[in-house]
Amino acid sequence: MTELLQQVRVIDPVSEIDELFDVLIADGYIQAVASHISEINSDTQIRDCQGLVLGPGLVDLYSHSGEPGFEERETLLSLLQAAAAGGFTRVSILPDTSPVIDNPALVAQLQQKRRKEVREKEKINLAPPASPLPLLHLWGAITLNIAGKQMTELADLASAGVVGFSDGKPLENLALLRGVLEYVQPLGKPVAFWPSDRQLAANGVIREGPDALRLGLPPIPASAETTAIAAMLELVAAIGTPVHIMRVSTSRSVELIASAKAAGLPITASTTWMHLLLDTKAVKSYNTSLHLDPPLGNPSDVVALRAGVRAGVIDAIAIDHTPYSYEEKVQAFAEAPPGAIGFELALPLLWQYLVETEEFTALELWRALSTSPAECLGQKVSAIVPDQPAELTLFDPQQTWKVERKSLYTLSQNTPWLGQQLKGHVVQTWC
Repeated sequence: MTELLQQVRVIDPVSEIDELFDVLIADGYIQAVASHISEINSDTQIRDCQGLVLGPGLVDLYSHSGEPGFEERETLLSLLQAAAAGGFTRVSILPDTSPVIDNPALVAQLQQKRRKEVREKEKINLAPPASPLPLLHLWGAITLNIAGKQMTELADLASAGVVGFSDGKPLENLALLRGVLEYVQPLGKPVAFWPSDRQLAANGVIREGPDALRLGLPPIPASAETTAIAAMLELVAAIGTPVHIMRVSTSRSVELIASAKAAGLPITASTTWMHLLLDTKAVKSYNTSLHLDPPLGNPSDVVALRAGVRAGVIDAIAIDHTPYSYEEKVQAFAEAPPGAIGFELALPLLWQYLVETEEFTALELWRALSTSPAECLGQKVSAIVPDQPAELTLFDPQQTWKVERKSLYTLSQNTPWLGQQLKGHVVQTWC
């Protein structure tokens, strides 16, 4: 099919472009980009795209899949459908499935499952119209059963095609951490860590501060994160292995990362989309979908994280999509498992509260959701120019919709925005 998108707002972080263009797409490739395209075939589908935004496909650094092991939370198909509906063309899954992705056989099994879902989707239209399923990348576990005790066969996992290595949970044994940094260096794969001192975090569920006192919830001090980051940075300085720091959530962490980057340490960092939008004040609702780990920051943390993303200190925004069943989340706040869904919500909400308020430019937000996450994974995203593959997201910032079961592709509904009316919706993705 050949499509002509007329007068669409093209946001291209690769070319640093934010302008109106006509874009011609055919056979999975961009054929032409110009201020006006008039020479087209008679069978070209013409779409008036005034008011719509076209950008590179969004890239998720890390999220959680229910399958295998917890298919009642999320299947691989529903996860990929939700990602496509949210504008994502590449999705990276953490290894905390059941069984854990700590061996080459499971890597092959999940990739084969994704190929099967693609073939099935070609027979029955289960995803949004004309939206193919995103590419699936898998993080390989650093330690066996992500238990933090014994390294996996990292070289075998690398040969099996994992996108990189991460347990997706804190690795507190510093001697083991040092050994991992030494071992992965020649493998040429990203390695991602979530720095958190679980002894300092203890049983906390909210960031330490005035709101924690008012709400009567056990607090987590910022030092639970910052001391772990400081220790990791010392090891990176000594060994030189590039490292990605996941789930940055405090203002002091942003300062530590900025100083480390200024000193030339080979690090990248990410925060999650919800940590950019909400702070501890939101927890007064005791909605268990606001129980996150790390917890939402204090207002000063949110300000620092936003500034960090704009400045490039925080390279990327991750979705960290974490599905749970209704029964798992209907508990007391402190007892409910931490995490929330996000694929179908992140772009509309970030655009509404960061771009429309003019705190972020459209280019800054799109870069943090597309090209920068890809770079953290050691990948590239093509510019929106002729002869490049059409890996694109078409977004309508003004379309309104209600967050409810029938409007979501994900199986789980653990989000604080459930039942609310949102502005901004993905129209189509091309993979």
